[in-house]
Amino acid sequence: MTTVEAPASHLLENPFEIAQRQLQLVADVFGISDDLVKVLGQCKKALSVSIPTRMDDGSVEVFQGYRVTHNIARGPSKGGIRYHPDVTLDEVKALAMWMTWKCALMGIPFGGAKGGVICDPKRLSRSELERMTRRFTSEIINEIGPERDIPAPDVGTDASVMAWIFDTFSMNKGHSVLGVVTGKPIMIGGSLGREEATARGALYCIRQAVQKRGEQLDGMTAAVQGFGNVGLHLSRFLVEDGAKVIAASDSVGGIYNPDRIDVSAAIAHKQETGALAGLRGTEEITNEELLLLDVDLLAPCALEQVITGENADKVRAKIVCEGANGPLTPAADEILEDKGVLILPDVLANAGGVVVSYFEWVQGLQEYFWKEDEVNAKLNDITTRAFNETWVTRESKQTTMRFASYGLAVQRVAEATTTRGLYP
Repeated sequence: MTTVEAPASHLLENPFEIAQRQLQLVADVFGISDDLVKVLGQCKKALSVSIPTRMDDGSVEVFQGYRVTHNIARGPSKGGIRYHPDVTLDEVKALAMWMTWKCALMGIPFGGAKGGVICDPKRLSRSELERMTRRFTSEIINEIGPERDIPAPDVGTDASVMAWIFDTFSMNKGHSVLGVVTGKPIMIGGSLGREEATARGALYCIRQAVQKRGEQLDGMTAAVQGFGNVGLHLSRFLVEDGAKVIAASDSVGGIYNPDRIDVSAAIAHKQETGALAGLRGTEEITNEELLLLDVDLLAPCALEQVITGENADKVRAKIVCEGANGPLTPAADEILEDKGVLILPDVLANAGGVVVSYFEWVQGLQEYFWKEDEVNAKLNDITTRAFNETWVTRESKQTTMRFASYGLAVQRVAEATTTRGLYP
């Protein structure tokens, strides 16, 4: 029996400390009391579990897993589960806090949660992944549920993983519990539009931002870092709106064409070979080089802290849309804001996933499912409203989009906390 240890993390700064600093800065701008900052600056609950798993060769590996609830003042907690070698407890706590703000900004009656397992899903067989997922579910089964905490996909997880969690939970309860997770396959209670929701929400924000600047998305150049669920679909949507995607990347590396990349061909090539590299008509580029390209729009859709104080001054994009959670450090924020770059922050720009997760949860509870155009129209309404509220707050407070979005969200959670009071 061996235990899987966490490797050296890609994170340059402690993400939970960043989240706490952001909260304090927002509290200073929006006049939120120190007592409320003390409450909101900590996670309600953090569970660490051991996940022994039988491997295909008969040996046993022991993985480490986490499930964190940050806040439930506005409703049951909600948040993804990521499978990645660099998962840490503080990363999961930060993501849970950001999820609280994301739900509040969007006006969704959820609090924030997050989960993670230290593993490399690409090195596990499908059967190993299923066994590990089912054991992880059994370890956290008393903490999740449609009225308690609702997991969803994140980095390294997908609809299949959600199906295993749903099935494991339901088998233990003795009946199907559709609302225990979101991001499920359509045939077992998933929502139409869920797979593309995060990217579609980002597109709606980009459209609004471009319109506010008196510009047009048609003809703009874009670079997209990350070609998973978010980056792939966002690239496709941008092209459909007339933008030119000139660079894209995955975890291995990227591709570049100064004229434009054939995104449809890139998607097919990725599905066929497992990587973007080698696509005809493109040259190879590193993930680091992609971030520094001279483009109108840069969308980091991979992991946290890819733009830092070390490389932010070399970023030449005019708009940065955070498709990932926390891709910019606070130091990078300051540098880019001073340069006049418009940053569309994660809690706004990538909230489409949790919005449609909410829709899926509602549909599951009702056991009545909506058409895809209805899902997308409701997503557009919610995202556009949140963007406009953030934009107005940005102008009235003379602050950044990040502080405006966080400020609106934190105020709403603080108000709910105050209204409910402290028990006992």
